[in-house]
Amino acid sequence: MSPTPNFPRRWKLAGGAELIAETFSSRIWKVVRADGSPAIVKALKPFDDVADELRGEHFLAWRRGEGTVRLLGRDGHSMLLEYAGDRLLSHDLAEQGDDATTAIAAEVMTKLFSPSNYPFPPELQPLAERFASLFSKARADRDAGHASLYVEAAATAERLLAEPHDVRPLHGDLHHDNIMRGPRGWLAIDPKGVLGDPGFDAANMFYNPLDRDDLCLDPQRIAHMANIFAMTLGQTPRAILEHAVAYGCLSAAWHYEDANESEENRELSIATAIRAVRLSL
Repeated sequence: MSPTPNFPRRWKLAGGAELIAETFSSRIWKVVRADGSPAIVKALKPFDDVADELRGEHFLAWRRGEGTVRLLGRDGHSMLLEYAGDRLLSHDLAEQGDDATTAIAAEVMTKLFSPSNYPFPPELQPLAERFASLFSKARADRDAGHASLYVEAAATAERLLAEPHDVRPLHGDLHHDNIMRGPRGWLAIDPKGVLGDPGFDAANMFYNPLDRDDLCLDPQRIAHMANIFAMTLGQTPRAILEHAVAYGCLSAAWHYEDANESEENRELSIATAIRAVRLSL
């Protein structure tokens, strides 16, 4: 059992903390502020991708609660965050259906990409850097004479990066379990803090929920999502699908690097289904 940490006095917490989640990267505590309101403390552990979480902190500070939870305080690798509630978007899927949850995700995107009067945080990761693993895998396949989906997706990613529809701060990991409903409605949590084309933030939705491959592989669902997110972001359905293929192969490349063949194959199978819908347009 993890010991309760000593939180900074300046956070003015009322005492007592409940550990509500623990992952390989962090411990999540539910705490009570001096005014009686709940809050969350996310305490990062030392791990390889801690930079992602720290960039996400800069994204939250910049967004100032527009579409995201508010960042209330920082202390080293710990963040004091607004309480976002306990209902995930994936919970609504079972009750309201997939079309309803897609519409909610689109509403959250609209808030995430609403105008800001503040300059972009310089700490955000350029999208080209985030695609490094895909480019590396595609290069290896080309050198081996293998015309794989990785090679095609890398070419698509390079074109999207060279001709972005827009360049904005991105959440970087938007999906059904990173959207929660609380006192302020539906909000995004756990951003990665990326800078690039907003189409990238629509892409991960096509691969989620992780336990619903029946949905993720469904051509009608893929086409519907593409249309909704295209209208939301002012892009074409084809462009949204290209972002989705590129993202899925990037995720597969990460799994390849981790020697997780089953998850790699899952991402590639969904990317192939999305590619087929894109080619039909």
